[in-house]
Amino acid sequence: MNEDPMVSCAWLAARLDAPDVRVIDATWFMPGDPRDAKALFEERRIPGAIFFDIDAIADTESSLPHMLPSPEKFASAMRALGIGDGMRVIVYDSHGLLSAARVWWTFRVMGHDDVAVLDGGLPAWEAAALPLVSGTPAARTPRHFTAQYRADLVADFTDMGRVLQQAARQVIDARPLARFTADAPEPRPGLRGGHMPGALSVPSSSLVTNAGHLRSRDELVATFTKAGADLAKAPVCTCGSGITAAIIALALARLGRWDATIYDGSWAEWGAREDAAIVTGG
Repeated sequence: MNEDPMVSCAWLAARLDAPDVRVIDATWFMPGDPRDAKALFEERRIPGAIFFDIDAIADTESSLPHMLPSPEKFASAMRALGIGDGMRVIVYDSHGLLSAARVWWTFRVMGHDDVAVLDGGLPAWEAAALPLVSGTPAARTPRHFTAQYRADLVADFTDMGRVLQQAARQVIDARPLARFTADAPEPRPGLRGGHMPGALSVPSSSLVTNAGHLRSRDELVATFTKAGADLAKAPVCTCGSGITAAIIALALARLGRWDATIYDGSWAEWGAREDAAIVTGG
């Protein structure tokens, strides 16, 4: 098991040409954001990077956004991208740290543990004056990828009903506090505001520096402790649609808890269901 889920720009720069390293641009934008992640990828990216489309490499038949794909679909997509067994996968995004965590978690769900996130992402790479390329990348030689689904890292609606009754587990919500308390509306239409009974609020932004780096171990412990989290309890992470919940899982991995589960449907599912218990306020 890796000691830390992050790697530095210096670490990656020294290994860009390594045949067993694959770099992934996992940039994704919230609904309503006019920016085009794929266009930005072609405009500037880390040399050798390939684009991971979170909305396409997903269960596109689900009514919920970017739900996990089947292991078969994921393996097929990775083969086409030239990512194979035994490769070291490094994921970044253009925010610094946002959607890269989701792809890091997805690889782990699919049984590929040799994956890490570039600390600070593309902004840190640019700030270090490291090389960038543009244009349409050349097609990769297909590789064999074996997906072995890890159900222990994923929760669905039924699972969450049980989790909320278990004192040994805790639900940690990555949405902004105002959405957690229902003082601000959800960005997706048709969703009720509030949070799950007993859930703790740890906004993903509190785990990331202004420069887009994951905070230090001491800072993370202080943030979770202030929120009332007990790091001895098995964590279940949730957010709006399963993206920023992965930042909580990433932070917990830095603290040695690699077993964090993510509720894939998150508030996009919970907030839409009349049979889901919801609490408002702090």
